[in-house]
Amino acid sequence: MTYDCIIIGMGIAGVSAAIYAKRAGLSVLILEKERPGGIINIIDNVENYPGIKSIAGPDLSMNLFDQIRTLQIPYKIAEVTKLSVVEDRKKVETNEEVYYARNVIVATGRSPILLDLPNVKELVGKGISTCALCDGTLYKEKEIAVVGGGNSALQEALYLSKIVKKIYLIHRRDEFRASEELIKRIKACPNVEFVYNSVITKVNEEEGHLASIEINNEKTIPVSALFIYIGYAPKTDFAKDLEITNPVGYFMVDENYETKVKGIFAVGDIIIKKVYQIVTAAAEGATAAIYISHQK
Repeated sequence: MTYDCIIIGMGIAGVSAAIYAKRAGLSVLILEKERPGGIINIIDNVENYPGIKSIAGPDLSMNLFDQIRTLQIPYKIAEVTKLSVVEDRKKVETNEEVYYARNVIVATGRSPILLDLPNVKELVGKGISTCALCDGTLYKEKEIAVVGGGNSALQEALYLSKIVKKIYLIHRRDEFRASEELIKRIKACPNVEFVYNSVITKVNEEEGHLASIEINNEKTIPVSALFIYIGYAPKTDFAKDLEITNPVGYFMVDENYETKVKGIFAVGDIIIKKVYQIVTAAAEGATAAIYISHQK
């Protein structure tokens, strides 16, 4: 079977694309590697989506999945390993099967970047984490560190401040890059200590678990956990042979979110843009699907 549109990724952008493609009468298949919602699953609360005052990230993810099932949009849990072009069709290879489509919308999102230091990868799950919602309760009434200065770092630090005894919030600059509202809220937390103009230079372990971190090769801070929020990397390796991404893996697209390869689109956090928010991701998915439906 050749689908009208295969959507890779079931986050907000992918689900939005699927809804509009389905409503336009296109034959659709969604492929998702892990779980519906993508990175929304590790967000404590979403408070900036129109029409929703506040919702837990996992709850929003489940709502997205419920909508896919209600609309009876076919989906498969499978990892896409390669995207290529065979004559006038797009070939999507997964770890289980091979699929073909006239159009593909890539909406795979991004994954957190870790500190480039010895022992960091080995200590993930052993004191180092990129998910406060997943691991925060493991460190109840303990002292921890959070590194980062953007919205993600401050939002997750706020969540953790309700659980842990103390947070060292470490940032390499002298001011945060987050929204004014988040900065105001985090500065009101009595158990958060701000460590500005600082870089983590070493992580130390004891008996296979994180024990402390070193700042600027001078100061050692004993902590039970380190939560890292220093940026994200696009999950686009499967498309690298098509030469439609920039050197760091972000797709280059036009106003319809189509790449230079006709019939291959990219939406959400994997494209070059100025604003990375769920509301923009949803709009991009809808735009790409509507454009495809008009070409049929």
